[in-house]
Amino acid sequence: MASTTTSGTSVTPRRAALTDPGYQAFVILRTGFTVAPVLFGLDKFANLLVDWPAYLAPWIDGIVPGSAQAAMYAVGVIEIVAGAVVGIAPRFGGWLVAGWLAGIIVNLLTLSGHYDVALRDFGLLLGAVALARLARRHHGARP
Repeated sequence: MASTTTSGTSVTPRRAALTDPGYQAFVILRTGFTVAPVLFGLDKFANLLVDWPAYLAPWIDGIVPGSAQAAMYAVGVIEIVAGAVVGIAPRFGGWLVAGWLAGIIVNLLTLSGHYDVALRDFGLLLGAVALARLARRHHGARP
């Protein structure tokens, strides 16, 4: 007497989803835009990678209360939250990170000498938009 148990999900569609380049791109972008903001956000508290307050435009430093380092603490919290949102809800989180990067770009364009970083962040902004668009198709789809 043989008994067969089925799980209700087929292995073939799961394998097909894992080999889909669009799904792979979604997973890569989702992972990157979850991990990177969290790590950069945490570094705002340690300044191990760079002296973050040096990247704050003077006109913004004049608007926000407290020191430039205190502003970087707030930035760090926002970046950690943004990374978590991407991990949980990438359709919304992708747009959130894109908007945050747009703000960073404006800051950098008004701070002389950081145009290369602003250009890099524009590329990241495009990646965040691509993530948000891919998430419309792939988020919630179980491979």
